Amino acid sequence: MAGGRKASILHLLFFFLLFSSSALSAKRTLRSRQPCKNLVLYFHDIIYNGRNAANATAAIVGAPVWANRTILAGLNHFGDVVVFDDPITLDNNLNSDPVGRAQGIYIYDKKEIYNSWLAFTFVLNSTDYKGTINFVGADPLMNKTRDISVVGGTGDFFMARGIATLMTDAFEGEVYFRLRTDIKLYDCY
Repeated sequence: MAGGRKASILHLLFFFLLFSSSALSAKRTLRSRQPCKNLVLYFHDIIYNGRNAANATAAIVGAPVWANRTILAGLNHFGDVVVFDDPITLDNNLNSDPVGRAQGIYIYDKKEIYNSWLAFTFVLNSTDYKGTINFVGADPLMNKTRDISVVGGTGDFFMARGIATLMTDAFEGEVYFRLRTDIKLYDCY
């Protein structure tokens, strides 16, 4: 009986070491991979404030009881839900020719500090790129750079996966901000 127990323990130890080493080698492989596609785009968000309907590209569609849907709520905008359809440019100039639209939502989801949760798509239709790139993730706005997931795409970005590093490139009060989006795709088909 003692020999059977030792054999079982040895088998368990063998499988544990086998799975641990394969997990470690997979982890090393992922970290050493180079992106198959890298692009930098800017999107420009102009929030409707009750006076800028002609230029607004984003609007508050949900707000907490203590707030309204014309201006962002206090308490770090907690509870505001914003939908957007923003122009995307190749540089940081709002007046540059757009190469597509950033369409989606962000939800301010923390009372203590500015934080949002994003779900959006870059709809690209230019001479360089045609298709969509889908993004989702938390956006801790007070950090200089933030990473969110690239979870799919269509056209030139079919089934793309990777990381997008966001950086607030400009911020003008409660009405305008520009995000620099550095996209690194690791699965390209």
